[in-house]
Amino acid sequence: MEENMEEGQTQKGCFECCIKCLGGIPYASLIATILLYAGVALFCGCGHEALSGTVNILQTYFEMARTAGDTLDVFTMIDIFKYVIYGIAAAFFVYGILLMVEGFFTTGAIKDLYGDFKITTCGRCVSAWFIMLTYLFMLAWLGVTAFTSLPVYMYFNLWTICRNTTLVEGANLCLDLRQFGIVTIGEEKKICTVSENFLRMCESTELNMTFHLFIVALAGAGAAVIAMSLTRFTTLWFCLPTGHM
Repeated sequence: MEENMEEGQTQKGCFECCIKCLGGIPYASLIATILLYAGVALFCGCGHEALSGTVNILQTYFEMARTAGDTLDVFTMIDIFKYVIYGIAAAFFVYGILLMVEGFFTTGAIKDLYGDFKITTCGRCVSAWFIMLTYLFMLAWLGVTAFTSLPVYMYFNLWTICRNTTLVEGANLCLDLRQFGIVTIGEEKKICTVSENFLRMCESTELNMTFHLFIVALAGAGAAVIAMSLTRFTTLWFCLPTGHM
């Protein structure tokens, strides 16, 4: 009888300990970190593949070639964008870890686990610094999101021209790369619906795949902005006297 009572108290103690541990998890920061990693992964992965697809489309159907020497052309810019994507992936991997660490050490549930827990001046300064860093990152990602919408708009125009060609017989529509700033004014790189390259491009899966990859990359950038907005909200809420994440 006494052994059963001791076993029940032990199980009850383990249960209460598990409940306290679960209560100490910063769920808001955890959700924000998962959303941030998912958004950055979608942006970096799909953006990289979409840029590679763009290079193939420009070389195959628009008959563009890399400029010899150190001239800054569209292919060099695409390579630069790829390196920027590598840097973004590495930087936000570290930022996501800092986000989780900051969430664990600033959650109000720590007070229940460790007794008298008070927010020190140093802790508030760290939280304020993290808010400022997140704010700067969010502004940068708003610019990234706006910039990512440009290729989506360009590919949407190209996809619309392909669609209109199949709906309207005899239509002669052209797409000039100069109007998007991809080539200089002196170069004439346009493709019209009557050309064989245009028909092959519209029938290929490469155009459709690249278009949708850019859309997913845009959605990933938007998800990262939402994650950082959630991070700012939870950290600001913590800085209040009764803050609880």
